[in-house]
Amino acid sequence: QVQLVESGGGLVQPGGSLRLSCAASGFTFRFAAMSWYRQAPGKERELVASITSTGNRNYADSVKGRFTISRDNAKNTVYLQMNSLKPEDTAVYFCNTVIRTFASWGQGTQVTVSS
Repeated sequence: QVQLVESGGGLVQPGGSLRLSCAASGFTFRFAAMSWYRQAPGKERELVASITSTGNRNYADSVKGRFTISRDNAKNTVYLQMNSLKPEDTAVYFCNTVIRTFASWGQGTQVTVSS
C-alpha cells in the first residue's frame, strides 16, 4: 500500500532554513505528482507546493521565492527546501499524493519557527 514518511522538521529561528524529506513507497513514484501541505493550529490544511511527474512546480503565494520543492526519482523521495522561514510558517507539514483518485498522506512533521 502507499506509504509516505516525512522527516526533517524541527525548531528553527526566524530567517533560518530547514529541508523536509518524504520517502515514498507502494506505488510507481516517478509517475506520481507529489505535494506538500501544512496545517497550523486552528487553521485548515493548505497546499504549500506541488511537483508533477515531469518536474513542473507550483507554490502557494505565501512561500514563493522562499521554498523549493524537488524530487529524486532514484530515491523515491520528494523534498521541500524552506529558506527565510517566518513564524507564520509554523505548522505540521504533510506529504501527499493522489493515486487513482485516492489521496494518501504521511504522518506529518512539525516545523516551529520561533526565537
